[in-house]
Amino acid sequence: MKVTIRNPRRELEIEGPIRVRDLVSSLGFHRDAVLVIVDGRLVTDDTTITDDADVEIRRVISGGDV
Repeated sequence: MKVTIRNPRRELEIEGPIRVRDLVSSLGFHRDAVLVIVDGRLVTDDTTITDDADVEIRRVISGGDV
């Protein structure tokens, strides 16, 4: 599968199938700190990603007024 990590942008090839939680962990991210989008759809931790999927990982950014 093609995995695109945003900010900074980098691309990886990873073999599937793999669950979202395992992919995130293997890349060294904390699950609450990223959004995982598979083939254009936001997915949950227990989703299994197939080898032919297009995956995007975006860091969660929050902010606001105090």
